[in-house]
Amino acid sequence: MKILFVASECAPFVKTGGLADVIGAVPKALAPLGVDARVMLPVYPALQALAAKGKEVWTSDDLHGGPARVLSCQAEGLDLLLLDAPHLFDRPGNIYLGADGQDWPDNAQRFGALSFVAAEVAAGGLTDWRPDVVHAHDWQAGLVPAYLRQKNGPVPPTVLTIHNIAFQGLFDPSLMTSLGLSSAHYTPEGMEYFGRIGFLKAGLAFADKITTVSPTYARELMQPEFGMGLEGLLRARNADLTGILNGIDLDAWNPETDAALVAPYSVRSPKKKASNRAEVLKRFDLEAEGSGPLFCVISRLTTQKGLDLLLEALPMLVTRGAKLAVLGSGEKDLEAGFMAAARSHPGAVGVIIGYDEPLSHLMQGGSDAILIPSRFEPCGLTQLYGLRYGTLPVVARTGGLADTVIDANEAARSAKCATGVQFAPVTAPALEQAILRTCDLFDQPSEWAAMMRRAMRHPVGWDVSAQAYKDIYASLLDARTLQD
Repeated sequence: MKILFVASECAPFVKTGGLADVIGAVPKALAPLGVDARVMLPVYPALQALAAKGKEVWTSDDLHGGPARVLSCQAEGLDLLLLDAPHLFDRPGNIYLGADGQDWPDNAQRFGALSFVAAEVAAGGLTDWRPDVVHAHDWQAGLVPAYLRQKNGPVPPTVLTIHNIAFQGLFDPSLMTSLGLSSAHYTPEGMEYFGRIGFLKAGLAFADKITTVSPTYARELMQPEFGMGLEGLLRARNADLTGILNGIDLDAWNPETDAALVAPYSVRSPKKKASNRAEVLKRFDLEAEGSGPLFCVISRLTTQKGLDLLLEALPMLVTRGAKLAVLGSGEKDLEAGFMAAARSHPGAVGVIIGYDEPLSHLMQGGSDAILIPSRFEPCGLTQLYGLRYGTLPVVARTGGLADTVIDANEAARSAKCATGVQFAPVTAPALEQAILRTCDLFDQPSEWAAMMRRAMRHPVGWDVSAQAYKDIYASLLDARTLQD
């Protein structure tokens, strides 16, 4: 079974969020199941050295204003098809945004090109490889199913995965012709979205199957408060929509072997976690004294992540004797709010604006609990890292957070299955209560230790989900066989 993944980012080569982690992990998880998956992504500056070693397998003299080629190569356990179009992708900084923090004005052409070339490769194949199924990810690859619909002759079936429906890729309809899109597709049932071209909507309308990254998020997307205007289309396609929970790379996130930790540890030797805790306190200039838990936040600082609510709850957290370490960047008012909180509560609140991958590992290894008060969260990965490292997640009851963390209510504690704390509704008072519950649990060392052990044993890898993806691919191929 041959699968072509199409995405705008892939760890460890280029990453802005969880999408990259998924693309970097799923093909490797599928390989033991007999799936030959190749990943197509653009050649950004970080990928140029790798592309230079690749074999040219497709070319074009003019792809939206310049030459382009596809290069085949292998790296980090992945088979890659790299779209080299310097006029579109050879740009410094963020892969989606210019120096002014705004979207690149030609993002429609950039990611339209990615989708177009993926469809060309999928329909025509390469000399030695042709995909059985094309798996597109998020709006940046949303036009792949539309382009394949326009082909004459047989084409592979398609799957589209929604990683976050809030990002839809909306552009002016005057671009339909230059993007090579059929006007027949610009309808309310197709890619038209309130007078604009919707790249993600195109994928949802024309893909054979749709997946998203957790079962709860799949249900939430059919509700107006979560569907972002696409809930009607998703309800209409409910039979083709499946929620498959994300996993994490168990090798990259392993407290027994993690080089970012000052003291690796395991479920058999959890006391070594204390050395990492001491290092986190030091890095964030937090006082070592005190009996309360050390909470951490590793996140984009946005209202979607509910971090404005945490600012409201901070005085209570500090009064209760807990400490907070924050790593992230995002909305300027939230950045300023957390920096002000650190000044107001020296020794209790520490903040580092930015992102530091090794530091994020250390924080997972050294914190007692991780706060994730998201207003919506398709899946989330940081709570999975927290479980893996025995850093108990305190999460809003939404999306994948609800699917992965077992709340320490009385029933779960009696059944000895709790792995964290959930709260709802997503409000500051409810978050405060969740923090207080966590502090109370921390005051019971034997209960806390038992929850840590359960969290660290909780399955967070890709085995089950990889099989679910393979089953979807197989169902599409079986259906195609019956049609033929």
